[in-house]
Amino acid sequence: MTPLFIRIEGVAFWAPSLPGWAIARAAFRGEGGPVEPPAKRPSPEILAPAERRRAPDSVALALEVAAAAVRESGRDPATLPSVFTSAHGDLAVNDYMSSTLATEPTLISPTRFHNSVHNASAGYWTIATGCRAASTAVTAFDASFAAGLFEAATQCIADDRAVLLVAYDVQAVGALASVTHSEGLLAAAFVIAPGRGAPAQPLFEATLVSGPAAAVPLRSAAARALAGNALADVLPFVEALALDAGGRLDLPLSRSLALSLVR
Repeated sequence: MTPLFIRIEGVAFWAPSLPGWAIARAAFRGEGGPVEPPAKRPSPEILAPAERRRAPDSVALALEVAAAAVRESGRDPATLPSVFTSAHGDLAVNDYMSSTLATEPTLISPTRFHNSVHNASAGYWTIATGCRAASTAVTAFDASFAAGLFEAATQCIADDRAVLLVAYDVQAVGALASVTHSEGLLAAAFVIAPGRGAPAQPLFEATLVSGPAAAVPLRSAAARALAGNALADVLPFVEALALDAGGRLDLPLSRSLALSLVR
């Protein structure tokens, strides 16, 4: 494929032990550590107080990092197309839906029902920001971040405009935890723009490469501590951004395909 040249205008990150990109960046560089005690789930100011209380963890995570990444980029959130990617969406809500349908189906909560769909976070974001640009929801199991990044980069180059990429996953609970594994809360967001920009903005050449693709080893203890989350494939990318170094990073998309990033 023709290489895609993309730059990163805004970065955001959130985990209970690393609540914010400045804290996470220092920890990934070995210049800081996790916060104690761990932070509670974020409370995104972009939502009205009542919505903030009702929003599930997945929505709170996604909107917290989305708002922070857009703020850093200086872009208008109402004009940005977006790609939201998650391996599982909100596992707690879906566990509630499954168990309620199996026992007392007439007691299903309408609010929880609309929070169970995979694009719930995208919907909350577009409503909160008044954004009418295109929004895409992506999932690819343990390659969900790589798939979301490839989708966002493709849209960015094809339409020659900046795109917001939001990635998040939450903890597996209930019966679903017996068939899929995910620990804690983890989210990251990036504003991706085409071509070259300010020298301080990370620039990547993205291509698809065929052949067996192995998981990328993590460099820092801070990243390894988060590797139990279903979004763990975002961690090599944020480590690379934190270290601000050149080189090649191959993110597996499948057993026979990877997204190759060269900085």
